[in-house]
Amino acid sequence: MKNKKIIFIALDCSVSKAKAILKSVPKIRSKKYEIGIKAGYQILYSDKGRNFIKSLKGYKKFIDLKLNDVPNTVKNGVISLRDLKADYITIHTSAGYDAIKLAKKYSGKTKLLAVSVLTSMNKKNLSEIGHTKKLDKLVIQLSKLAKKAGAYAMICSPHEAKQIKKLSNLPSITPGIRLPGDQSGDQKRIATPKFAFDNGAIGIVMGRSLIAGNIKNNFKRLFQHLES
Repeated sequence: MKNKKIIFIALDCSVSKAKAILKSVPKIRSKKYEIGIKAGYQILYSDKGRNFIKSLKGYKKFIDLKLNDVPNTVKNGVISLRDLKADYITIHTSAGYDAIKLAKKYSGKTKLLAVSVLTSMNKKNLSEIGHTKKLDKLVIQLSKLAKKAGAYAMICSPHEAKQIKKLSNLPSITPGIRLPGDQSGDQKRIATPKFAFDNGAIGIVMGRSLIAGNIKNNFKRLFQHLES
């Protein structure tokens, strides 16, 4: 059986809110998809956050701290997260080859996801911080470096997943996902779940489209969309 594609619920909230969200998530019985959680700063830096992450069973766990520092500091960051037994952790590709390679050495069974360019950024934003390459060319360059350094997959816009797979042979997990008709929020390079999976993503990250309002109805909309 092929690996299932993963729908990560973005838990960018307090621990109490995260618990309430997960209680409302319907049981998914699918041969194609499974549910994961993405936890970032707000949960990990809270008083009870680490214990909450450790307690979760039955979900793929994705720790999203986007490590970005000198190699030894990144290594120590990876070591400090090992007790969470996460399936994935993120590291900025801009930390460089040495940092990614060292992180890989100390990550154990946890897979490294290399962040390319944040989906909240566009060409104008990149120019403001000094990048002169076209956005798509920069993403491909970063993906090739990540592959060489040993990353498992890229974090990128859904619009770049197909090219990354073709040119660097790395799978992608894509944020910036919205159900048809939903607001884009602070994301600029967005797409639908179906578009992302059709373009080769092995996982998608969804926040507001799934957890704002009636969560069960949102999941119903999601699977109707995926099966359309």
